[in-house]
Amino acid sequence: MAKQQKTKEQQQQSQIASKGAEGILSETAVPAVVEGIIGRTGARGEVTQVKCRILQGYDKGKTMRRNVKGAVRKKDILMLRETQIEARRIKTKMGRGSF
Repeated sequence: MAKQQKTKEQQQQSQIASKGAEGILSETAVPAVVEGIIGRTGARGEVTQVKCRILQGYDKGKTMRRNVKGAVRKKDILMLRETQIEARRIKTKMGRGSF
């Protein structure tokens, strides 16, 4: 009896998004086209940072930076679950004597 109650509670908690995320996450994915590749990031370089333009929805026409895991190139279509949060800029490693 107690096990069934725990599983029901766990299912309900997994369906609920984190607090305050309801406004950020849209119900459906929003398409965005890759306009340019900025560089590689991540601990092992497994993530690519790209510039993309949003094609539909509330932020239509907005250009933003996003991190993409996996193969990606220009003119690819990404399906974004949220369009409010932008990726941080990649920090460049400055060599000796550079400004």
